[in-house]
Amino acid sequence: MNFAKLDKYLLSKKGVSCDYPFDEKVRVYRVMDKIFALTTEELPLEVNLKCDPIYALELRSIYSSIRAGYHMNKKYWNTVSADGDVDDGLFFELIDHSYELVVSKLTKKSREALGC
Repeated sequence: MNFAKLDKYLLSKKGVSCDYPFDEKVRVYRVMDKIFALTTEELPLEVNLKCDPIYALELRSIYSSIRAGYHMNKKYWNTVSADGDVDDGLFFELIDHSYELVVSKLTKKSREALGC
């Protein structure tokens, strides 16, 4: 996984935008103004992704490159490192999971506007 591939996949999701609300390095991805991913272009490439709390613990116990979310609520966020034992397939699944969690919490009106 590299930044260009990650960025392209994140932006391919319906209703996604990105910005730099914290500084010029941390790129934040939002669906309908709700954050579902954060990353930087710095190496090693890492991304913070929202996760179901039980699944988050399970992933952390299995993969050394998945740990509690850096500067995030440790219960709901994981930091996933691209240079570890997570292949691109799982990386994309975790992105999808984060996106779907956030979309599921949107208001009915927002989900309808998104086409869900």
